[in-house]
Amino acid sequence: MADTLQRCHQYLADCGDAVRWVRPWKPRGKLVRVSGLVLEVAGLKLPLGASCEVMTPGGHPVEAVVVGFNDDRLFLMPLSEVYGVEPGAEVVPHEDTAAWVPEFGNPRPPARRLEDHGRQVPVGWGLLGRILDGLGRPLDGRGKLQVDAYAPLFARAYNPMDREPVRDVMDVGVRAINAMLTVGRGQRLGLFAGSGVGKSVLLGMMARFTTADVVVVGLIGERGREVKDFIENILGDEGLARSVVVAAPADTPPLLRLYGAAYATSIAEYFRNQGKHVLLIMDSLTRYAMAQREIALAVGEPPATKGYPPSVFARLPQLVERAGNGREGGGSITAFYTVLSEGDDQQDPIADNARAILDGHFVLSRQLAEAGHYPAIDIEASISRVMHDIVAPEDFELVRRFKYLYSRYQRSRDLISVGAYVPGSDSLLDEAIRRHPAFEGFLQQRIHEQESYAGARAKLAGLFA
Repeated sequence: MADTLQRCHQYLADCGDAVRWVRPWKPRGKLVRVSGLVLEVAGLKLPLGASCEVMTPGGHPVEAVVVGFNDDRLFLMPLSEVYGVEPGAEVVPHEDTAAWVPEFGNPRPPARRLEDHGRQVPVGWGLLGRILDGLGRPLDGRGKLQVDAYAPLFARAYNPMDREPVRDVMDVGVRAINAMLTVGRGQRLGLFAGSGVGKSVLLGMMARFTTADVVVVGLIGERGREVKDFIENILGDEGLARSVVVAAPADTPPLLRLYGAAYATSIAEYFRNQGKHVLLIMDSLTRYAMAQREIALAVGEPPATKGYPPSVFARLPQLVERAGNGREGGGSITAFYTVLSEGDDQQDPIADNARAILDGHFVLSRQLAEAGHYPAIDIEASISRVMHDIVAPEDFELVRRFKYLYSRYQRSRDLISVGAYVPGSDSLLDEAIRRHPAFEGFLQQRIHEQESYAGARAKLAGLFA
């Protein structure tokens, strides 16, 4: 009897909680204008980020999101194609995707909502091994998701004073990175590359080999063929088993691409809050910026540097700052963001801005890739800004010596290749020439070869033995 009364009491309490989220009536608006990507609506008063449904004659509503307003008009951006939408179409607020219907005997799950503002997206351990779109809808045809909680799509970053400093090494399994550009747990790095220089292959190696508890991959704005190829041929079944993949290909609406990057970060934040060490791979930050540019220009924001409106440069740090270490003794998000350099131009505004807000950058060289040198990491142009804090002084000195000799050889390569350099003229250059074949071999690695951090350090020391 007491148990039944307790369940009744719990059920009534859950019903009370559910009622708080129910609207007493549903307001409705009218579609008055469609201009490019923007739907203009009259008769509704909703906050930025609110979701709506635009009704169609066929009975298949189009979901859209409020991205701006002017006086009594709302500007909506669709999350899917808008074919079939008619003038004067009815527009209604979207039902809360995280709403929960109470059931007698089944108490409300704890932490159903991690925060109660903005769009909520599904997170949890049941997402491992799954492939999702930017709203958490499965793309792999494996049925319904097992959801532990709903998290805000756009969460606030940690207070910088609450973050644990970057102190520990993150083993990524790539010799050139482990030895020469050591990554710290909780570090945020950019992978700067043009097209066709082995970027996806390097990301796949890190996804498979990195000593992380969970891997979250965001494929934003890439070709659909590349998405499937990355998952099946580069990430593989073993890598996918501990990963969550969020895919928003190039043909999806710009808002869905924007949401895809934010959703991948929300998933990584959930696992970090569970005390896990997460590897977040975002390919690419440039496509994320382009999606924001499309949205901003569509609602009338004036263009600035190379056609990018100011809001683009505000969005980038908001996304990047969500990654990193959590509180002392908690989990971490080590993040790699790819940045596409147009024509390998490192002064592209997005590349320049990303370099300023990240904790380091790895540059992939087209010249090295064309010579068959993989991974095509340009050691001279790349840097890990936390490396001196996480490696031993003697290891850092070996790296400094390696880079110095490697750079001396590169600067004199033309003289050496035409036979203009006379051996014995410069003792340091003589040493650089003698060691260069071993250096080149050290920096190269096959796609299925894994090199631990300890192994990379030992081989680096062996080069100078």
